[in-house]
Amino acid sequence: MSSRMAGAALLRHLGPRLFAAGPAVSGLTARGGMPAAARLLPARMASTAAEAAREDAGANKRHGGTEKHEEEAAGGQSKKAVVSYWGIDTPKLVKEDGTEWKWTSFRPWDAYTSDTSIDIGKHHAPTTLPDKAAYLIVKSLRVPMDLFFQRRHASHALLLETVAAVPGMVGGMLLHLRSLRRFEHSGGWIRALLEEAENERMHLMTFLEVTQPRWWERALVLTAQGVFFNAYFVGYLLSPKFAHRVVGYLEEEAVHSYTEYLKDLEAGIIDNTPAPAIAIDYWRLPADAKLKDVVTVVRADEAHHRDVNHFASDIHYQGMKLKDTPAPLSYH
Repeated sequence: MSSRMAGAALLRHLGPRLFAAGPAVSGLTARGGMPAAARLLPARMASTAAEAAREDAGANKRHGGTEKHEEEAAGGQSKKAVVSYWGIDTPKLVKEDGTEWKWTSFRPWDAYTSDTSIDIGKHHAPTTLPDKAAYLIVKSLRVPMDLFFQRRHASHALLLETVAAVPGMVGGMLLHLRSLRRFEHSGGWIRALLEEAENERMHLMTFLEVTQPRWWERALVLTAQGVFFNAYFVGYLLSPKFAHRVVGYLEEEAVHSYTEYLKDLEAGIIDNTPAPAIAIDYWRLPADAKLKDVVTVVRADEAHHRDVNHFASDIHYQGMKLKDTPAPLSYH
């Protein structure tokens, strides 16, 4: 057999191995060429091909991870750029002892010491027909609340505060709009009423640390707030003096409710647990304050709201306007 014939026979025998891409190494072929050794010994070189594939996958993963990290960094820079552009940097606040201030719902300068020396038993005796009507409305609302909540004072407080925070916001909003359209000052009453609404809301945030409302209590709050907001809005438009009188009597009932809460705390019927941290910072209470201390300062706040609203109603009854009579000093 001549050398030419021998070469042709060898080529026919090894041709499929040299020029056909096997399934185990097709990836390498697709990337631009396969080593001759892999063509001759595909089984032996399969592990090498797999290792190369793993290395490529790892490189892609590292590359992708780097891109992701760069994207996150770019996103962070973008957010920081937006904040910096508008000048909205939120400063880090600290308390008097140097620890970090953790509350976003109020700031250190919003905290205050409640005046617990206020007269708790003060009552505005209804004499006129509107006063008697306001008193009767409030008393009639108290009956179903007492039957519903019984001695569950914390749950009662949650509902009470969601309603009590409405009048100040409605009154402040309407006085604000009046001031704008009449081009006149408000005598400080806009701020006083809005502070009252915010103070009542902070009462709610505090009692949320004491108890959590059930689903049906949330439904009751939704209904009560929806009805009361619209009724008070219309009532304030029709007669601010009557609206303030109603709130004055509502606050009297709130003082009574918290007094009953304190009685059960003092009698041991309700555990006098440590005060929530938010209450300690908001009212500047001692670090070892108890729930009884919290209820005491909340009751004092309600007594202040009582006096402010009765005073506002008296101003109207005397034929004066709120804008002509400076609002009482803030309880802060």
